[in-house]
Amino acid sequence: MSGPDSKNSIDRTNSPNSPYDPVQAEGNSRAVSVCMLKGGVGKSTIAVNLARQLAAHDHDVLLIDLDPNGHASVGLGFDDQYHNTEETIGDVFFDDADPTSVVYDTSYEFDILPSSEDLEQVEREIVVGDVFQPSALLKRKVIDPLLGDTYDYIVTDSPAYRSRLTDNALVATANLVLPLAPGNEAIAGLERTIERQISPLRQHMDVDVLALVPNMLSGRIDQQTQDRQLLERLNSHDNLQDRIPNFARITDWEAVDAGDLSPSPGIRDRTSITKAYGERKPLLDYDPDCDQLQCFDELAHIVEAGEVVRHV
Repeated sequence: MSGPDSKNSIDRTNSPNSPYDPVQAEGNSRAVSVCMLKGGVGKSTIAVNLARQLAAHDHDVLLIDLDPNGHASVGLGFDDQYHNTEETIGDVFFDDADPTSVVYDTSYEFDILPSSEDLEQVEREIVVGDVFQPSALLKRKVIDPLLGDTYDYIVTDSPAYRSRLTDNALVATANLVLPLAPGNEAIAGLERTIERQISPLRQHMDVDVLALVPNMLSGRIDQQTQDRQLLERLNSHDNLQDRIPNFARITDWEAVDAGDLSPSPGIRDRTSITKAYGERKPLLDYDPDCDQLQCFDELAHIVEAGEVVRHV
């Protein structure tokens, strides 16, 4: 489990200079899913670094990797656990194993319940193993027993396709962070996620989109690049304004085009982020000076507050 020294890394995130008020976890625990029905948008990177920044804010945090591809697990060095199919979340779902029996310390101040290479088989067994509530297993077996007592925050990395695992993640957390990467399919992926996942669930429960996160940006935004198109569409959509983090918010495109403003909004495509994965580390522990940590820090504050908090 995360130790008492986790608060030491706050100084490395410049949190004392943050524009946000600190949020106490007591009585404010929350589970959140990082999800999008489209691959290649950086879900696992956001999930890992969101969990790390929440831990840096002195919270007890669990990362659950529900993606059968296991990018988050392997990216944190849990290759052996990923390939070990004898002790997985399936034992928790179907054999009433204690969820902590498949939880590991990452050595980065948060814990992980890793994916496994037989997770797709586990998914197939969900329908047979829990006929009446196949989408509530994660909530009943893992989230409810651990959230608030053992962990302040739980972050789930979901598959990039509609599945029983994805439904379980959404039902268990009801709070969503949706990453989008530049490209022609960016908004289409968002619309699919809302139409196929979020809207059906909202007929039965409250589901809250905490943040829409433009990710993997690298181009200029004073020209009609794909980065510009994504940011313009998000920032011009009336129903999305409250979901756009400050690091992705653009309100004066005329000033941008005139050269009076030269922002670099969104999570930018940095070499450090790629290298951190190769070194099996979160970004904070690989490159504590990376400028993109401020984005992940704001995401942590959004999860803490349960909403985007505007600042001057």
